[in-house]
Amino acid sequence: MTNEDWDVIVIGTGIGGGTVGRALSEAGQKVLFVERGSAGRRRETHGLSEISVPEARRTRGLWPDKLHVTLDGADSAFYAPLGAGLGGSSVFYAATLERPERHDLDDLPDHPHPTGGWPVGFDAFLPHFDAAARLYRVYGTPDPLSTEHSLPLRDPPRLTATESALMDSLTASGLHPYHAHTAIERVPGCRNCLGTKCPETCKMDGRSAGVEPALATGNATLMTDTQALRLLGRADRVEGIEIRRGGETRVLRAKRYVLAAGALGSPRLLLASASEAWPMGAANRSGLVGRNLMFHVNEMFALWPRRGTPDDGPTKAISLRDFYHRHGQRLGTVQAMGIRASYGETVFYLSRMIDRSWLKHTPGTRQAVRAVAAASQLLFGHAQIFVGLMEDLPYPENRVQYDATQPDKLAVTYTIHKELHDRRRAFRKAIGRALRGHRHLMLSLAPELNYGHPCGTLRFGHDPDASVLDAHCRAHDLTNLWVADASFLPSSMGVNPSLTIAANALRVADAIKRSSGT
Repeated sequence: MTNEDWDVIVIGTGIGGGTVGRALSEAGQKVLFVERGSAGRRRETHGLSEISVPEARRTRGLWPDKLHVTLDGADSAFYAPLGAGLGGSSVFYAATLERPERHDLDDLPDHPHPTGGWPVGFDAFLPHFDAAARLYRVYGTPDPLSTEHSLPLRDPPRLTATESALMDSLTASGLHPYHAHTAIERVPGCRNCLGTKCPETCKMDGRSAGVEPALATGNATLMTDTQALRLLGRADRVEGIEIRRGGETRVLRAKRYVLAAGALGSPRLLLASASEAWPMGAANRSGLVGRNLMFHVNEMFALWPRRGTPDDGPTKAISLRDFYHRHGQRLGTVQAMGIRASYGETVFYLSRMIDRSWLKHTPGTRQAVRAVAAASQLLFGHAQIFVGLMEDLPYPENRVQYDATQPDKLAVTYTIHKELHDRRRAFRKAIGRALRGHRHLMLSLAPELNYGHPCGTLRFGHDPDASVLDAHCRAHDLTNLWVADASFLPSSMGVNPSLTIAANALRVADAIKRSSGT
């Protein structure tokens, strides 16, 4: 494979990489996928895990090393919910593919955009949102609060008794729940693998909706267990990728290159590519590579259905946008997480709340947590855990760090600004008021960053001095390098980014096809 001259090399096989590689291979281009992790076994069913042995994590398709975070000046290291195998993080995701609102992209008089608006507006993205929804077989029901035409949604499965009870009680409270938009092809025997690897081809992720169909064309090849070390080239063009595979270092070459290693991995690779041609790293004339890092902020709570409702297990079927944009503030979506608040989950989340508060050194708190969890289990039965997914905003000082002496270290620096604290308090208050009359329990004290949703570190824009990529997600400074992952986002939006990543990957594929005349 190192002797081939590929049309396109795609680094990463998540939703962005899988989608762009499929579109290009179906157009007849010769595509090579380069994936750091292993291919794994197709029948695997495990999920995200705190297992700490790097080799075991690699085998399971998990990122092998800890993420080092400096948060408000305090250092910590932990295993983030990130994948490193065929399909990337998407093989573990819960398959929620929601379209953003118009004001997420456009600067509107009554909804001003914090960045002045995206370089490509909502209307220009619409056909790609629709195409991505079809490609990923998304089902659900329209958001009753939306004034836009609905995505081309397939009919969802019938609600369970638990889901129906929650839908009815939320509606009775004046809220507007709808069946969450979910990317699952419900084949016979579907296990509804939300949050775990799917052993069949039901869940539409970067593997089942991207790489595998690409390989089936005969135009794509997959190279796993291969680490991209740096890009090679001259001032305005990439001429190769230095890789390490099986202990050997080699160079891969193509006419065009696509970065899809994620919003943490892609900027790190560009920074690692510093050379005489690129003193600050590849595509980094603006100095913005790795900057403007964003995560969503999770606001988690347990919600109990009315007494006497049958326990039909956890649900991911419910979503609502009543708090998406409120009193001039950009808040976010509320959705079910697919987790029940049984005794074990309640102990976990209450313990985490205490660990992040002044109570962590108070004697007897652990016993108190267990008592509260046992009492709630006895009194209320099984609740469902929901999350409010609040938009994060870009700040240049929030960034991916790269240390040439420790090139494999994954590290970020992040400061929680006052406006985020203020918006979070408003979000909590809005949720609490709306749930009056419901049995519910907030499960977080301090802001909880969603480390599974990094984005924004290679933002696209028209101005080369204020962005890394142009409107087609090609690097301003490099004529044959594109980006197709969450790095391109100039704002995080108030929804899960997966559908937007897939839609943009289709845009990138179109741009590459135009550049190559196919």
